[in-house]
Amino acid sequence: MSRLFGPVDQVAWVVRDLEAAATYWAETLGVGPWFVIPHVRPDDFRVDGAPSPVEMSLAIAYSGRTQIELIEQHNDAPSMYREAIDAGRFGQHHLGFFRRDYDARLERALAAGYRIGQQGSLGGSIRFTYLRTEGAPGAIVELVELSDPVEASFVALHQLAAEWDGADPIRPLAMAR
Repeated sequence: MSRLFGPVDQVAWVVRDLEAAATYWAETLGVGPWFVIPHVRPDDFRVDGAPSPVEMSLAIAYSGRTQIELIEQHNDAPSMYREAIDAGRFGQHHLGFFRRDYDARLERALAAGYRIGQQGSLGGSIRFTYLRTEGAPGAIVELVELSDPVEASFVALHQLAAEWDGADPIRPLAMAR
């Protein structure tokens, strides 16, 4: 467990083809079901402080207690995903930490030498910040603000994964409600 961020809640991958990646995870690794959020444009998305019109699709599943996230960026807008893609680094991208004390954890991370790489929000209710770690290339950290509604959504997705029988492995997020 990280003394700075707490336990890892999420492992995320940047992928070329979201549907192909989710299918692989479901059929080969037995992880699913995958809940897809297509063509997301985060609110107030900034990369190194500058606005960026990134567009991406996300897929979320659980393996045990760990959330797995797949990210496919659809445009060439600046982002830490685009940096990985341009460097040919498809694959594991970052570790996510879901925290109620988001602001305090972010302050501590900045005091410890991390710097903000990108940040924004989803649906106006989920704030997130990706932290750059210059001394440890590839060790990207994402902090996600954990509110009651966000936690309830994640608990519901986790429960659906625990009950999954292998049918209908890729679903729109709306089916999780």
